[in-house]
Amino acid sequence: MNHHVTVIGGGFAGVEAAWQLARHGVNVTLYEMKPGQMSPAHTMETLAEPVCSNSFKALRIESAAGLLKEEMSRLGSLCVECAKACAVPAGGALAVDRYKFSELVTAKIEAEPLIELRREEVLEMPKTGTVIVAAGPLCADALAEDIKHLCGGGLSFYDAAAPIITADSLDMEQCFFASRYDRGDKKDYINCPLNKEEYEIFHAALLSAERAHTHDFDVYEGCMPIEVLASRGADAIRFGPMKPVGLRDPRTDRRPWAVLQLRKENSSGSMYNLVGFQTNLKFGEQRRVFGMIPALRNAEYVRFGVMHRNSYIDSPRLLNADYSFRARSDLYFAGQITGVEGYMESAGSGILAGLNAARRLLGRPPFIPPRETMQGALAHYISDESVGNFQPMGANFGLLPTLETPIRNKRERYAALAERALRQLTVYQGKSIVGASIAGPS
Repeated sequence: MNHHVTVIGGGFAGVEAAWQLARHGVNVTLYEMKPGQMSPAHTMETLAEPVCSNSFKALRIESAAGLLKEEMSRLGSLCVECAKACAVPAGGALAVDRYKFSELVTAKIEAEPLIELRREEVLEMPKTGTVIVAAGPLCADALAEDIKHLCGGGLSFYDAAAPIITADSLDMEQCFFASRYDRGDKKDYINCPLNKEEYEIFHAALLSAERAHTHDFDVYEGCMPIEVLASRGADAIRFGPMKPVGLRDPRTDRRPWAVLQLRKENSSGSMYNLVGFQTNLKFGEQRRVFGMIPALRNAEYVRFGVMHRNSYIDSPRLLNADYSFRARSDLYFAGQITGVEGYMESAGSGILAGLNAARRLLGRPPFIPPRETMQGALAHYISDESVGNFQPMGANFGLLPTLETPIRNKRERYAALAERALRQLTVYQGKSIVGASIAGPS
């Protein structure tokens, strides 16, 4: 029997869902509105475009982000595979050349015979057939209204992206290469130090700078604009994105008062991202205020920081842990629209939505990883009806059940949690006969 699924959205969640379906022998029509309809934040015509940052966070398995990616790899993740193939140096993090990454994902999707990629905007939800909505936080207005009607309302907020500058416009006499605590290659990050006086002038300028209009939406904590964080206290950003810990300025042999870190935006190192500097300042103000950092006085901006709307549904009231819609068993949601926060978290939800849609069509029970896994913890969080004030959530060890035997040392505790998660996932895969089915079409 020829099964078919419609996937709406070609972002991280959508491509993972389509990939899983195809690997189970299910025919897929994947809809992506670009390039005919571009969102305010997207600039590339390719699929799975990283917008806010080119980093997918830590690789270490004993970190929450690293554990998530390892679990995804064991479930046949397309995005993790492509990210590793397009990685750029970033210390202990997995950062990518965003153009190569997006192009590689697109090439693999286009080459898969069971996936039909249609470059069309979907204006309303299909009423019949198995559907996965992975339209993302930048869902077009018409479809967003239809989803809001289906879900009985929705919630929108604004997400911020950091500026990107050219490497050759930096004043290299005012900065230095180093990774915190010498982790990874010392060339992974460029550090732009400030002394106490420079920091105070910069901080004051941030507070008084003119911001762009954002309408009446909430700003989510996980991607807070640098100027909003600065308003929380004189040292808020110095203990946040500008923290100098683990760094020593070779010119003074001392730890700076504050540091802006720059991370490679592409493999050639011609562009750098201002780490943690998501912003909603007007473009001219970004050039003026960020130019107060000595190394950035003559910086050339490839892209200024921007803010864009994010939307997510009230998942604890609407979704099951397999990402299916409670009021319609053949409808699934995936990605940030479900309330998972982050590139890999979105991709991970797409894996589970695609996998479960395929298993339902093939007459198999749902695949819901144990709560002890990061994938399972996120799936249970977004479907937990006891969650009252539902807010987006990224991978973190606080989601996992505590260990039977407490471990005081944080590093050892995280390592133990990761080891338990991967052990539980292996056992669950064996019981679900998933390992065999995701190795190729069923």
